[in-house]
Amino acid sequence: MSPAYQVVIRRGTRRGRGRLMARWLAHLPLFDQRPLLLAYLLPVVGVDVALIGWEITRTALHTREFMLFVSLLACSAVCIEATRRLGMPAGVSRDLLSAWWLPVALLLPPLYALLAPLPISFLLQLRVRHTLVFRRAFSAAVLGLAGAAASVVFEWLGTRIAGNAARADPDVWLTYPAMLTAAVACAVLFTIVNVALVAIAAHLAERRTAWRAVLWDRESLLLDVAELCLGVLVTIACVESAALLFVALPPVVVLQRSLLHKQLRAAARIDAKTGLLNAAAWQREADTEIGKALRAREPVALLLIDIDHFKRVNDTCGHLTGDQVLAGLSAALRLLVRGCDLVGRFGGEEFVALLPRTSVADAHLVAERMRVRISELAVPAAEHTVKVTVSIGVAMLGTHGHDLFELLAAADLALYRAKKAGRDRVCMFTPGDAETVRLGGQDAREPDVGVV
Repeated sequence: MSPAYQVVIRRGTRRGRGRLMARWLAHLPLFDQRPLLLAYLLPVVGVDVALIGWEITRTALHTREFMLFVSLLACSAVCIEATRRLGMPAGVSRDLLSAWWLPVALLLPPLYALLAPLPISFLLQLRVRHTLVFRRAFSAAVLGLAGAAASVVFEWLGTRIAGNAARADPDVWLTYPAMLTAAVACAVLFTIVNVALVAIAAHLAERRTAWRAVLWDRESLLLDVAELCLGVLVTIACVESAALLFVALPPVVVLQRSLLHKQLRAAARIDAKTGLLNAAAWQREADTEIGKALRAREPVALLLIDIDHFKRVNDTCGHLTGDQVLAGLSAALRLLVRGCDLVGRFGGEEFVALLPRTSVADAHLVAERMRVRISELAVPAAEHTVKVTVSIGVAMLGTHGHDLFELLAAADLALYRAKKAGRDRVCMFTPGDAETVRLGGQDAREPDVGVV
């Protein structure tokens, strides 16, 4: 074989390997994200990595600082292990680990604040819950950047309040009350930067999601305030003596277990794939709401929503795409209902909504808005987008049923009529629906799954 021919073969092999590598990269979960989200995630992680490299070159290693850093990380690891058996399923995301990261930011150079989330994120991935690596990396980068921002600002404020002894001398915290104010302000800064960076990513992932849904609500704000106060208290304990960490650790573990128990109880109500109420929780709460409505003689509407030909989405595009369709539809439903309405996943591709204090006309209007909005959804798949339609059956309390079971039966009959009439429509229950089901019939319309 001639040398020139060998060169051609090597080049062809390299090109083939390059194409295989490009094809492999294209199928990574990271590159399945929306371009705008990808353009945001990568720079955030890149800035965090660059800052770590820069701080390594300019930060001198001191034994006292390093030992305090290791001690705080050890406390974080103990908290994780102490609550690990409780689990952390989807929908459970709050913890009190910032109680240990805040002292790192306020008492140590910025390098340690940048590094602290890395081992903790690795431990969470290894011991608590496996999640997509790029999400874990982004979370660690956000925490690192938030901690570094708080560290830099606190160092700047401290030098103006107490000179170069701001971090080195524990008595400064007692003789300069302004130091405590500066610590609280920097803890607030840490929380704001952390929440803001995560909120931007959540909004880019789903552009139609309202900002209020990805920022604070009352519950998350109270948790952030509690976490902030706890972190400042642990910081003050560290200032007095690192040995006080052993005193602070048990209360933090107990508080974290209590917080996780509360979240687990809440998560037991939620369907993991959609974020809506699961069937059992929806039925319990709907029963209670109907009882109130009957006593107050108020109108209540029930909507039964079914995705048309959803099985074909799973068969042609895969179950992951099917899950994305369910998630997109659920997000659309949440935006179209009020806070008092109950929306749940009833099973498979079927959803249900209970609308208190809703007239017949308003119920039909809401159902029609849902139908139109969902028909406009375009869920990205591997090489195309998937569009679906829904059929909706509507029933009214008092007119079509006097309890939840009767309402569900009436809405189901109306849904059957919507399917039989061609799908992608809203039907109100009528007395003739039961006779239609008894006679049966074949669906005549072609599938409503659109691939663009």
